[in-house]
Amino acid sequence: MSASPSLDRLLAIMARLRDPAKGCEWDVAQTFATIAPYTIEEAYEVADAIERDDMADLREELGDLLLQVVFHARMAEEAGHFSFDDVAAGIAAKMEKRHPHIFGDEAGQDWSRETRWEAQKASEREAKGATSAMDGVAQALPALMRAEKLQKRAVRQGFDWPDTEGPVAKLSEEVQELAEATNEAERIEEAGDLLFAAVNVTRAYGVAPEEALRAANAKFERRYRGMETLSSEQGRDFAALSLDEQEELWQAVKRREKGLTV
Repeated sequence: MSASPSLDRLLAIMARLRDPAKGCEWDVAQTFATIAPYTIEEAYEVADAIERDDMADLREELGDLLLQVVFHARMAEEAGHFSFDDVAAGIAAKMEKRHPHIFGDEAGQDWSRETRWEAQKASEREAKGATSAMDGVAQALPALMRAEKLQKRAVRQGFDWPDTEGPVAKLSEEVQELAEATNEAERIEEAGDLLFAAVNVTRAYGVAPEEALRAANAKFERRYRGMETLSSEQGRDFAALSLDEQEELWQAVKRREKGLTV
């Protein structure tokens, strides 16, 4: 058991919920596969609380995410695979191994974090039988994030343009190829290539694609809500407006954001 009464309590609660005779019917019925979507959702809710700088919500969302770890660990323990303590011990050992300059024989050596971290991860992948630089990039990652990780893996082996000109030209090429696609299968393929190329351009400029798109989503939502509000203030039904009238409202919202006269 842990040294934390609160964590011990949480582990005991999950064990009781999973008890086949006295537990919760819903909790008992769950599997790794059915719980996985909730785990992903909770991770995103943690990120959302951070983005909103809501510390009270972050505390709650971190608890929800911890529950997911406890849930998976409990199911694994019931099946005889591993326990929550094994999970904690495993990540503790991994962190010590990945920080030899702090915990090991390399203390005090001048070795960049990125170089050290990637070398350790590469060694771990090799120990697991990896045969390609692409091995170990989780399939369940959001497609945008996975595209960036795949590209970064390729970069480590020198497969990358030396500047932004190459990625930008490739993006223009993919836009044209999508426009020239003649059937649904081609459009799907070319649209995927276009998005992958867009990730490459963004990465080439040193910007995290997932972070950039999240910000763009938030901006679009904020401005769209602004258009709806402005339309309501004018006594007009936004959905009934023409595209030109809606565009006028869009520009008005942008001007309002910049502190200019609407």
